[in-house]
Amino acid sequence: MYLPRAPDSQTHPVFERRQDGYDARMPRPIWSGTISFGLVTVPVRMFSATESKELRFHFLDKRDLQPVGYDKVRRDSGKHVDKEDIVRGFEVEKGRYVPLEDEDLDRLDVELTRAIEICDFVGLDEIDPVYFRKAYHLLPQDGGEKAYRLLVRALEETEKVGIAKVVIRNKQHLAALRPWEGILLLETMYYADEVRQPEKVDGEVRLRKPEVEMAKSLVENLSEPFKPEKYDDTYRKELLGLLRAKAEGEPLPEPQEEEGGEVVDLMAALRESVERTKKKGRSRSRAKKAS
Repeated sequence: MYLPRAPDSQTHPVFERRQDGYDARMPRPIWSGTISFGLVTVPVRMFSATESKELRFHFLDKRDLQPVGYDKVRRDSGKHVDKEDIVRGFEVEKGRYVPLEDEDLDRLDVELTRAIEICDFVGLDEIDPVYFRKAYHLLPQDGGEKAYRLLVRALEETEKVGIAKVVIRNKQHLAALRPWEGILLLETMYYADEVRQPEKVDGEVRLRKPEVEMAKSLVENLSEPFKPEKYDDTYRKELLGLLRAKAEGEPLPEPQEEEGGEVVDLMAALRESVERTKKKGRSRSRAKKAS
C-alpha cells in the first residue's frame, strides 16, 4: 500500500527547498530509496546526521614544510602505479586476489540496494548502545510526506524502533529506524558477530555493603539530566590553541609530567567524594532557586 501525499500536510522547516530542490543549509543526500514494512512503502532521502570534528593533519617535507602526497606503489617492486591502473580486489587466499568491477556490483539485487527493509519492531531499551555505529537523517521524497508522517507517528506512539537491513556504499548494514526531533533517524548497527565479547575480570573481590552504598551515593550526587550541549571537545580546542600559538611564534607551555598514582584508602576516598559532591549539589540547588 502506497500512501499518497496529503494536500493539507504540514511542511517541516528542513523540507523547504531552493529552486534546485535542496535547502541551502542542508547537504545533498548521500542515498535515496524506500522504507518498506508490510505493504507500506515510504520514499526517503538520507543525510548524514553527524560530522567529525577531528583535526586532520598533512604529511610535510620537514626540510621546507611542503605537503607530501600519498604515492600508490606496488608492494613487490616499490614502483608507482597510476590511478587509472588501480582496481579494487579481494584476497580470496594468501597472495591470490579477485578484482571487483562496478559492473560486478550491478549483478547484485538492485532492489536490496534501494530499500530499507524493516525486519522487526522492538523496544529501543532492548538494544545495547554498543551496537550503534553512525546516525543518518531520513527525509521524505516528493509525494511521500503523508506515509513518512504516518510512520513517524506510529513509532512515537508505540515507542518502538524498526530493525532493518540497508545497503549503503556497497555494504549491507543492520540498522535501527526511530523517530527523533520530529523526523526519522536511521542508525547503522554492528551485527552480533562484529561485537567482541570482553575478557573476564580476573580475581575474586569481596565488596562490603558500606562501600557499595557510598559508591551509589556518589553516583546519585553526580547525577544530572543529560544535556549534550554541556560537553565539548576540550582536547581539540587546546590543540588548536597550541597550533595557533606555534604558527604565531608564541612561547609554548612546558610539557606536564604525570604524577605517580598514590595509594589511597577506598572508603576514605569515597566518603570525601560524597561530601564534596553534596556541597556542590547544595550550591546548584541554591542557584536554581535564585534563578
